[in-house]
Amino acid sequence: MIAVLVAAVLFGTTGTAQALGPESTTPLGVGAARLIVGGAALAAVGLLLGSRRQRAGVARSGIRPGGGLRAFALMAATGVCLALYQPLFFLGTARNGVAVGTVIALGSAPVLAGLLEWALTRRRPTPSWIAATALATAGVALLAVAGGGSAGADGLGVLGSLGAGASFAVIANAQRRLISGGWDAFTVSGAMGAGAAVCGVAMVPFADMTWITEPRGWTMALWLGLATVALAYGLFTWGLGGLSAATAATLTLAEPLTASLLGVILLGERLAPLALLGLAVLTAALVLLAAASRSRRNPAPTPLEA
Repeated sequence: MIAVLVAAVLFGTTGTAQALGPESTTPLGVGAARLIVGGAALAAVGLLLGSRRQRAGVARSGIRPGGGLRAFALMAATGVCLALYQPLFFLGTARNGVAVGTVIALGSAPVLAGLLEWALTRRRPTPSWIAATALATAGVALLAVAGGGSAGADGLGVLGSLGAGASFAVIANAQRRLISGGWDAFTVSGAMGAGAAVCGVAMVPFADMTWITEPRGWTMALWLGLATVALAYGLFTWGLGGLSAATAATLTLAEPLTASLLGVILLGERLAPLALLGLAVLTAALVLLAAASRSRRNPAPTPLEA
């Protein structure tokens, strides 16, 4: 849980980092840079550590991870979804602001992750998860309304944020199934990074990358890649080994808390009373989910062949 929460805090710096970057950036260009830098670093570290841990695990248990082509397809899907997440997320924040774009993307992810997990595993969400997610959704809704999301929100930006939330939901479920099938968490995150980096390179010819030569440009690219992709997704995937996909996705709602606070501290944004209420409700939901999760054992494995 701590690993996922730390990852969420790092995720929460994404919109602010973009806002502090050069004015000439575009969602596609920022997404490509983030994927190339972060994906390559995540692949290098994740696959190296994962291969060692995987061999040690097989030596101890004599059991090799299963799945075959299905496991490869799931790993490829995580890389593609991470690649899709980037321009969709930055499109949402560019058109509706950091606060609104972030809360829509992250607010939709837990609900979509829970529904997808229910459909794949036929395990109904627990009452505590439903209550915490409902409370968290109310909190992000208050944040969105306070940020102007209820009046004049850009439709294309909203669709971009919802698409980012759906991409994250697929990542969480695919990774959870891979880990349940015996794959090491670092191998899973490294494979996602490798796929994402390839997708990022493919984006470059279609993106304006002139901004990256500016000091603020390459500094932003390094932070977004190393901190919010390599470190954050490494922690998220590792923490996912002890949580369900739905619970992990709900815990990442610590990201809007971080984004809102950074918006106030670094960007000079002001929070209305309604936004403060939303932050309080969201915090209560995370506390409820954390307390409920501590009382349960790790979720039962879900074989890839299921």
